[in-house]
Amino acid sequence: QVQLVESGGGLVQAGGSLRLSCAVSGRTFGWYDMGWFRQAPGKEREFVAAISGNGRSTYYVDSVKGRFTISRDNAKNTMYLQMNSLKPEDTAVYYCIPVVVVGPTSSPLFRSWGQGTQVTVSS
Repeated sequence: QVQLVESGGGLVQAGGSLRLSCAVSGRTFGWYDMGWFRQAPGKEREFVAAISGNGRSTYYVDSVKGRFTISRDNAKNTMYLQMNSLKPEDTAVYYCIPVVVVGPTSSPLFRSWGQGTQVTVSS
């Protein structure tokens, strides 16, 4: 298993930007495809974006495509989510986790989540 620490969330006005970071413990970070998920109040956790271990393949759900960019730095054991043109409906706790595959069926590889980072977008 790996330890996951998300950071970078905050309060921003609609149209603003935030950059989330996901620090991952262990020397095998580059082996894992990674994903971002989010959970809004009263809703189930949903998949947002994923990136392959070598960073060459990415996938985004339609609601964030063109606004969010996922990236990773394997030398720093860190993954990022650049979020631009934020909307109130992006408000959620954001989580990172290794995923089984990069694509529309991306699902968590492990059961344990980090603490997440809160993103709040005001209208």
